[in-house]
Amino acid sequence: MKRLNRILLILLLTATMLKPTALDAAEPGKVIAASLSGTVGVQMEEFIARVVRHAEKENAALIVFKLDTPGGLVEATRGITQTILASSIPVVMWVPPGGRAASAGSFMMQAAHVAAMAQGTNIGAAHPVTPSGSDVPDGDMRSKVMNDLMAQMRALTQMRGRNEKIVQQMIEENLSLTANEALEENVIDIVVNDMDTLIFALNRRIVEINGERTAINVPPSAVNVENVEMSFQEQFIQFLSSPDIAYLLVSGGLLALFYEIITPGGFILGTTGAVMLLLGGIGLKMLPFSWAGIALVGAGTVIIGMEMLIGGTAGLLALLGTAAIIVGGVFLFNAPGAELLNVSMSTIIGMGITLTICFTIFAMMITKALRSRVKTGSEGLIGLEVEIMEDLDPKGIVKCRGEVWKARTKGEILRKGDRAVVTSVDGLIMEVKEK
Repeated sequence: MKRLNRILLILLLTATMLKPTALDAAEPGKVIAASLSGTVGVQMEEFIARVVRHAEKENAALIVFKLDTPGGLVEATRGITQTILASSIPVVMWVPPGGRAASAGSFMMQAAHVAAMAQGTNIGAAHPVTPSGSDVPDGDMRSKVMNDLMAQMRALTQMRGRNEKIVQQMIEENLSLTANEALEENVIDIVVNDMDTLIFALNRRIVEINGERTAINVPPSAVNVENVEMSFQEQFIQFLSSPDIAYLLVSGGLLALFYEIITPGGFILGTTGAVMLLLGGIGLKMLPFSWAGIALVGAGTVIIGMEMLIGGTAGLLALLGTAAIIVGGVFLFNAPGAELLNVSMSTIIGMGITLTICFTIFAMMITKALRSRVKTGSEGLIGLEVEIMEDLDPKGIVKCRGEVWKARTKGEILRKGDRAVVTSVDGLIMEVKEK
């Protein structure tokens, strides 16, 4: 019995050692690579999930994401980290030359099985802020947001065996590190400057997949890299979901539609405004926007339009409208879930002022056209000076622009040679009065 038990134990151990894992069954050298750039949002989350599904279907040995982001949405970041943690294939987050893994990007780096950066790149600055760039106001909400993000970061770093203390400072103190500093502090695993070197350094590296320690199988002699790109639709939605672009489209669309309403007669401006609003709406659908911001942008549009209709304010209404549009941009994405979304204030102010100046100039041109005297047809004759050719008592003959007209007056007598002014035209008869 003892001998039988020993034999069974040996067979069991042998079967355990020979048990195939997902990586053992993967195609050696098969690498799926994809670029992640721009705001971390719903579209990026869906794209990452699609890439992981494709890699699992292709039985790839490795997924490499080339990351370059200024930050993004909390919920999208959480969804991305969950996708990475659930992946049956090792995921590498690599910040290529010229890129950055700021704010939400630092969470994605810590979730990856391997975190890599190129020289000259940076990671960190994950302190939660409002979309205007200021800190989350003190109180229960700030405490809730901070504690939630810090707990998430701790969980990721503990799972990957990285420096929990330093990564926490990215949230608490807005710490940002260069690639070499991040490697020295055990925030990342590798510093490499090109894809070939990255793959070479990853071959046979031990990672933990679903609780099992396995080796990445990408022998340099058999590497097969497949690049997965966003489709045109995904790229377009990613572009529209940029806060700056969404703000530009919404404010520009409202201005164009408003001016079309107050100056009807053409369709180009109105159609352009409607298309801009529709595209802006697609972008807003991907972002946690605030209706207060929309209302402020709309109010600014109306105020600038009042400058055109009323006039005589020396541009004060235009300035007030500009201020409302800029403030609207600040509050447009001031909603829960956008704590890691770093909207460029300089971009909002620059776009707001430029856009408002352009439409103010356009409004002044329309105002000038509306207020200019008509110079053609019968209305164009009103106000012109005429010479009395025959006494008007009350009817007679006058000369206007070298043409002879029948004319009449209202109760006054005008003598031949006098000068008069046209007040109205009734058919072929002018009504004039003494100049």
